[in-house]
Amino acid sequence: MKLIYYPGCTLKNQAKNFEESGLCALTKLGVEVQELERWNCCGTVFSLVTDDLIHHLAPIRVLIRTKEAPADSVMTMCAMCFNTLKRANERVRADQEALSTLNDLMYEEETKYQGDVEIYHLLEILKDKIGFETIKQKATHPLQGLKVASYYGCYLVRPREIGIDDPENPQILDELMASLGATVIDFPYKTECCGAYKTVDNPEIVAERTYQILNSARELGAEVVVVSCPLCAFNLDTRQKEALKLFPEFQTIPILYFTQLLALALNCPEEKIRLDLNYIDPKPILKSKALI
Repeated sequence: MKLIYYPGCTLKNQAKNFEESGLCALTKLGVEVQELERWNCCGTVFSLVTDDLIHHLAPIRVLIRTKEAPADSVMTMCAMCFNTLKRANERVRADQEALSTLNDLMYEEETKYQGDVEIYHLLEILKDKIGFETIKQKATHPLQGLKVASYYGCYLVRPREIGIDDPENPQILDELMASLGATVIDFPYKTECCGAYKTVDNPEIVAERTYQILNSARELGAEVVVVSCPLCAFNLDTRQKEALKLFPEFQTIPILYFTQLLALALNCPEEKIRLDLNYIDPKPILKSKALI
């Protein structure tokens, strides 16, 4: 299998542990990955203003680059990039006038976009193209004894028409973790917003959300929490220090990208899993389970 891959900005700087572990895991699964050439930022969030067409130029240009690869589909790991690309794609598919205007704005592009690229999140590739049963068979270093809570946040599952799973009770991350041998801990805050960009102007709100989300997971038995969004990872990981100031009884808990645990189960070298980049150190709990 060969995948055209759109990394987005954050995986090249603040979330290198996400990208490096994901790419190593895909190699272990026999997948050839080709990164898009000349890619640009996706714009980060989908514009909800109906007349803000210029905000959709960036994600549509990414899809033009996919056509030039040449390919008719593109995979991303980042939940924010996935959400932005897919929603922009659905917008222009439903509005030919908007699509025509965007192509006119990009008049120097040799390729015109026709709405004919599919966007996939890595989790969809793992479930539908590779299969969790195949992954289970290839997991030579299973996560036995590790209690994992899957945190979905907003971008993977909402809105319903573009989400990769049930927005109220998603299971795809849980199913992946189970296939890797982990014990899955279900908890009620798994689709609650982490506070998102309030982390910039009101980090105290994010610290409160971090406490609520992680305390719920911890109380139900989780030893680590897995995420698929760099913003969620930042808020839930680094904002634990602010949560401790507000709630002295709070117990910290490691936050890992799902790709890090996938890479660990597939026996990727530790230098590719990049546990050194996680704020709350996951090494003690992983060592206690004889996983590293």
